[in-house]
Amino acid sequence: MPTPSSVKLGGLARRDVLRAGVYGLGLGVLGWGTTPLLGSRAQAADDGRILVVVELSGANDGLNTVVPYADDAYYRARPRLGIRAEKLRKLDDRFGLQSTMVGFERLYKDGHLAIVHGVGYDHPSFSHFSSMAYWHTGAPNSGDAFGWLGRLADGMDPQGNANFLVNVEDHESLAVRARNHVPLVFDNPEEFARGGLFEEQSALTKLAAARSAYNPTEAFLFDVAASAQHAELHVREACAAYRTPVDYGLYRFGLERVAALIAAGFPTRIYYVAYPHNAFDTHVTQADIHTRILTYTSDHIAAFVQDMARIGRGDDVAVMVFSEFGRRVAENANLGTDHGTAGLAFVVGRKVRGGHYGAMPSLTDLDDGNMRYTTDFRRVYATMIRSWMGYPDVRAVLKEEFAPLDIFPA
Repeated sequence: MPTPSSVKLGGLARRDVLRAGVYGLGLGVLGWGTTPLLGSRAQAADDGRILVVVELSGANDGLNTVVPYADDAYYRARPRLGIRAEKLRKLDDRFGLQSTMVGFERLYKDGHLAIVHGVGYDHPSFSHFSSMAYWHTGAPNSGDAFGWLGRLADGMDPQGNANFLVNVEDHESLAVRARNHVPLVFDNPEEFARGGLFEEQSALTKLAAARSAYNPTEAFLFDVAASAQHAELHVREACAAYRTPVDYGLYRFGLERVAALIAAGFPTRIYYVAYPHNAFDTHVTQADIHTRILTYTSDHIAAFVQDMARIGRGDDVAVMVFSEFGRRVAENANLGTDHGTAGLAFVVGRKVRGGHYGAMPSLTDLDDGNMRYTTDFRRVYATMIRSWMGYPDVRAVLKEEFAPLDIFPA
């Protein structure tokens, strides 16, 4: 008789069924608070650190986020969209934030916000789809089937323990796709439930309640079904029960759900949260739209950092914020900005050494109207992989070796 770890299900090995998320059965998650399906916690050092990645979908305009107000070239390129110095929250004698970014200003002045300038990669794509795929995989032009966070999870926890990865989004991001892990994916916790047609629900319920099996295949299915049911229940309960005096802002895009799971003791080490579809794609009448969404972003992230400190986890959590590319230096005729190259990344947390990292690209020495990147985005990833999460094999995750930035004190 085959062992449970080697049994085949419809021609797929057990590990392949896990990787596929058994979606054909309507089971997209594994449970929390149950016996792990694939053995004990893995070899990676378990210091309790948590990585939260926030995706600003649509290509955020970095020049109107952290404004280089001391550079006259900025105002020459943006005579109407350029934000005047007197309307900024000045960080120093070169840069200022949009006036509504109170949360980020506070984080920066407290030393908990790192700003990484000139972030990009060679031979940039101006396609949202392609560029986001490069960021998601951490391997441009590779066509890799797995995401950089998925590979990090596989390296840190090769046994594939349940709920190591959580993706707060309405679909699974390529960034969290892994060989040995099935990410827990949800958007609205109140609606979080296993998929399946009405006619399938009775069978799924019986499957989850089953207590005995005739063979390893059946036992595995019972285990997955029960785990999925438990995951649904615990996510809903954790989010419904969480109470905090911290104001997460007018628009909440998921970090309040991450806070609820962390407070509830979920075993998750990597969270991925995406801003709704292409919100930052500001081709037309950018000024008001961009100001509004940056307000939401600044308030929400600053609130999350505050909330983590409140529950005693502030030193355990770091947030990395990115967008798939920046915008062109010059404004367009529609009072917006078009797809560009180098952009900004942020790293936020109480353990962060705040300040500026990477060189600010020239606004006059351009490549067909676009800034030349100065910081490979994978250096930001390497910082989170090695310096924050303590996983030493950056090459295994990113396919090449990249030097971390000096964002976290040794």
